[in-house]
Amino acid sequence: MAAVDSEEIEAPKKASKLPLLLGLVGALALGGGGFYATYSGLILGDEAATEGGDTAGADDADSLDAGASGPSASEVSYIEVEPMIVSLGSAGRGRHLRFRAQLDVVPGGESTVTTFMPRILDVLNGYLRAVPVAELESPSALVVLRAQMLRRVQLVVGDGEVRDLLITEFVLN
Repeated sequence: MAAVDSEEIEAPKKASKLPLLLGLVGALALGGGGFYATYSGLILGDEAATEGGDTAGADDADSLDAGASGPSASEVSYIEVEPMIVSLGSAGRGRHLRFRAQLDVVPGGESTVTTFMPRILDVLNGYLRAVPVAELESPSALVVLRAQMLRRVQLVVGDGEVRDLLITEFVLN
């Protein structure tokens, strides 16, 4: 009898976790796709731009069109940033960076930018001191540094005032 009881009682089978795993992967894929569509502007892109949202794509298209035909002399205004000598901290061991730049300013915005020049110098000096020496020596460093410094200047002055930052001197000693 004991043999019959052990044969009749079988261990219950474990439920498969495959449907749960497939549901989780599907939810992540759909969530990621929805985020990308919203973030890239595929969904609600035109409404956000017209309501004062991110118009970086429109600005880039306008600057490309202007670059193709070439801006006239009345559309260009530059303000020179005072030359800076930045010590590169203890890791630099007495090394320093000589830096000069010019800001491409919207015509009529020169007075605003010159008013903020002490803050601009402070932001650039603080940023350049924080960058590791190894990054400064990288061949692609100038592109990254230029973009980072331009963004910081735009945050200080305002997005609509400064169009570009042109590096005229960048010497590591």
